Amino acid sequence: MKSSKTKNRRWVYAALVLMLLALISFSILPIVSSMVQASQGEQASFVTPETTRLENEALGYQLVLEREPDNENALLGLLETRLKQGDLEAAIAPLQRLAQLNPEQPDYAILLAQSQQQLKNYPEALNTYQQIMVANPGDMRPLKGMVDVYLQQNRSQDAINLVQKTLNQAIAEESNQSADQSVFNLTSLQLLLGEIYSEQEQYDNALVIYNQAIKGDENDFRPLLAKAMLLREQGQENEAQTLFKEAILKAPVQYKEQLKDISLQRPQAKDEQ
Repeated sequence: MKSSKTKNRRWVYAALVLMLLALISFSILPIVSSMVQASQGEQASFVTPETTRLENEALGYQLVLEREPDNENALLGLLETRLKQGDLEAAIAPLQRLAQLNPEQPDYAILLAQSQQQLKNYPEALNTYQQIMVANPGDMRPLKGMVDVYLQQNRSQDAINLVQKTLNQAIAEESNQSADQSVFNLTSLQLLLGEIYSEQEQYDNALVIYNQAIKGDENDFRPLLAKAMLLREQGQENEAQTLFKEAILKAPVQYKEQLKDISLQRPQAKDEQ
């Protein structure tokens, strides 16, 4: 069994594979970084001037919301204050209202689902992700979110089934001459499925998917990078370097240096796994 460090590193690269040139619209709100910091930090157990100030700020926003429950400035202010306090549970209510008031802006709903996921409210998180998928066909973020929730619950087969079903639907839509092109990017779906297989150490299945993705779009560097990372994990560094070089050649200019850095990283020795 590989170490958690190895798996974490693989997921970091998977995020790069999925997000770089992924044809996915990631409109990240400024409060995302605050949410990450709040969820990872611990609230102080003693009263300080800062905690008192934040409590007063929260009270002020709550008083405004009692008079104007749909005041978005107050909702945003309360949300940011709760996050600075490290109180993710209390951030749920303003996030829910912001998501309801901005159905055309999925970022709030994404943050809500991620917060529910962070709090281990898995049924609520899955439900929120599903609603986002229905309202925003083709958005990979809720699909990836659902996969992460399933994997956190050790439901890897559910994650595989979800992505495989979506992939099958996308292939069917694309092959139907009377239909518009699938709202999903096939390569992104294949990469996500391959990453699940890789995480579950089903390497043969992952390689099959990556090879299909490479064949399906010869101009996309992402499947080459994903396969190179998998081969490196398996100790096939020479084969991996060949793919790294090909991926670098095909990648847009703004990503070439990042890919070069990845290709030059020292492969992990067997005794370190």
